[in-house]
This record gives sequence, structure tokens and C-alpha cells, in this order.
Amino acid sequence: MLLNYEITVEGRVQGVGYRYFVRSKAQELHLAGYVRNSGGGRVIIMAEGEKDELDTLVDYLWIGPPLARVRNVEISKAPYTGSYLNFSIKV
Repeated sequence: MLLNYEITVEGRVQGVGYRYFVRSKAQELHLAGYVRNSGGGRVIIMAEGEKDELDTLVDYLWIGPPLARVRNVEISKAPYTGSYLNFSIKV
């Protein structure tokens, strides 16, 4: 089942390679979308793909790269849009 997840990650997730970690895992899982930094030290992820792969990505988000310390992961699920061709880092 194809879905769209909008995910907000809070904690020490900026300046520790978190966006690059997310892009790598999303590409491994064949997901499309993007990751970007947001205000307040948060990271926002828009990801589309199969539900199982999206759920696996969420599991990875809790782990993050070695220097990250994830405090919270919020997920908003929506219907698949097909808006993304690949997974990228937005500035």
C-alpha cells in the first residue's frame, strides 16, 4: 500500500549528519521525498512509498547517526501523491 508520511523529528538532530543519514536510509528503502532542517532544532521529512518501507524508515529515525539524540518522532499519514521522483536533502 502506497502512502505519504510527513515526519517531524525532535532532539539533537541538526549538525550531526542526521539529514544525510535519513537520505541514505530512504534511498536504501526506495522511498521518494525529502528531508530538511526546520526551526527549533527539528528535522522535517516528507517520504512516499510502500507502508512497510516507510515504517522501517521511522524505526531508523529513532536511531539516527551516532551523534544524534532523538527525543520525539511525530508522523502524519496521508494518501500517496506521486509528487517525488527521488529522495533529496532540501536546504
